[in-house]
Order: sequence, then C-alpha cells, then structure tokens
Amino acid sequence: MKLDYIPNINAYKDDLVRLYAFNQAEAKLFHDKIQEVLVLQKNNLVLESLDFIESRNCKLTLRLAESDEGIITEDTQNFYCDLTLRSYTLMLELLKPFCSKETKGHQYLYSDIDSQTDFLFSPAGTWE
Repeated sequence: MKLDYIPNINAYKDDLVRLYAFNQAEAKLFHDKIQEVLVLQKNNLVLESLDFIESRNCKLTLRLAESDEGIITEDTQNFYCDLTLRSYTLMLELLKPFCSKETKGHQYLYSDIDSQTDFLFSPAGTWE
C-alpha cells in the first residue's frame, strides 16, 4: 500500500491524499488498524509507521477530533486527518467492500466536509 499527495487535481485546485496499490489483505489490515487504534484505543494513527504502508512524498496522521475538519496541512509534507469518532466509524463501513474481495473501484473516505484535500482509497490509484 502506498501513500502520496497530489496537488491541484482539478480546476478548483483541490488536492488529494491517496492510499493506493494495495490488495484485499492490506485493505483489511488498514481497516483493522483504524478499528483498533482510533476507535477502541482512541489514539492517533501514524500511517507511515505501519509496516504495510510506503509513504512516497508525505506523512499522514489520523486523529480524533471534536469536529470533522478532514485533511489539513501547513507544509504539504505533514498531513493530519481530523475526524470525529462517528466519521471514523463511517470510514470503517466504507472500507468493508475492499476487505471482502479484490476490487478495482475507489472510495473517498470522507464526504460533506469543507476541506481542500480529499482522502482517496483506490487499489489502482485512480479516482475517475
């Protein structure tokens, strides 16, 4: 599984942080880490610290927050995904199809949040 940042993906100059190049087993590992570390232990989850994630040009930490802010950064290198416990629980549901079978689809891991940076989960790395 690879993690990277892509700036200016559309005419609105939106950005994208994506997890891609993974299989069903890695999707399940990611799902289980969110469940264990964020939902149950209520700790931050530093993605580049996970053995199965290769960080290419950025770092991403998933953090519990009082409100849904989405992905934020000050330097386009260190990113923080600030979501409520409810939103991380919804994220787990969005990940389930990737954990049950191999797929070529993609999924944005949060929506309806006013954030310039989207969070994409895509085995092939594509979003269109």
